[in-house]
Amino acid sequence: MLYNKYSVSSGTNCDVDEDGTRQKKRVVTEQCTESQQPTSLLLERKHPLFCSRRLDPQNLTVIRPPSFSLSATISGLKILVAYRDLLYALTVFRLVVRYKQSMLGWVWAVLQPLAMILVYTLIFSRVARVSTDGVPYPLFVFSGLLPWIFFSSAISNAMNGLVAHSTLLTKLYFPREIIPLSYVFAALVDFAIASVILGGLMVYYRVPFSWNILYALPVIAILIAFTSAIALFLSSIQVRFRDVAAALPVLLQAGVFAIPVVYSVGSVPVRFQRLYLLNPVASLIGSFRSVVLHGSAPDAQAFIVAGAITICCLVLAYGFFKVTESTMVDEI
Repeated sequence: MLYNKYSVSSGTNCDVDEDGTRQKKRVVTEQCTESQQPTSLLLERKHPLFCSRRLDPQNLTVIRPPSFSLSATISGLKILVAYRDLLYALTVFRLVVRYKQSMLGWVWAVLQPLAMILVYTLIFSRVARVSTDGVPYPLFVFSGLLPWIFFSSAISNAMNGLVAHSTLLTKLYFPREIIPLSYVFAALVDFAIASVILGGLMVYYRVPFSWNILYALPVIAILIAFTSAIALFLSSIQVRFRDVAAALPVLLQAGVFAIPVVYSVGSVPVRFQRLYLLNPVASLIGSFRSVVLHGSAPDAQAFIVAGAITICCLVLAYGFFKVTESTMVDEI
């Protein structure tokens, strides 16, 4: 019986007999084994016939033990940037699936805030008189509902994202934060569509546009960052404790009245306003409304405080998420 021995990438040798059948057996000599460094990008192999060495490029991903450190956070951000195409693909997937079998499709991105406008207008402009600083109440409440609906819908969907994609997490490796972040960016698309309706209402009620409306861009940027922080934190908690899914709807329902959505910040007693504006969502909704409707620049102090709190929350939430990432598959 004649055999032809050669090495394969799985660390085994294959014996080929005259009939062409192959039988695998373990490498028992050091000369026929392959050497692989777990953190190296090059895999050293031996030629099957001449035993000459060659280097083959390999893409290796090392999942290290969890550690809450600045270097681990920066490394996670670099990996996230490398997977930005997957983030884009999942964001588009969220939008396509959401309206796939819907007769109205993208119209639902506008109907939801319009229906809420109708309800709040009937209640707070007829039953309970709310001060709007001379702005028509439908326009007033719509400017507050837009950022609030973006925030609430993003974290509601992102919270269950990891649990809903448990089979994907157990089979493939990719930065887990892509899943909750894809829900945030999908909600941002709905926000952009509904903003067109806000512009139409401003034209209808003859509210003038000013260049100060461009301040809305940094306001929304900070709101996106804070929403991402909450989404990352809640989604990582939801993997282990499913009570979050039951408590969040109650908190969001109370948040509509605890945050200046249906009323202005000026309605809050002066002695409580500083404490009240420590909530970045309340501060940013008030800034967005003043920028869009009144054409004034946002309050500098409130804007800086909201930005500082948001940055701290985002860094801590992302670091916490990366610490729990390595055990998500076991917990889910």
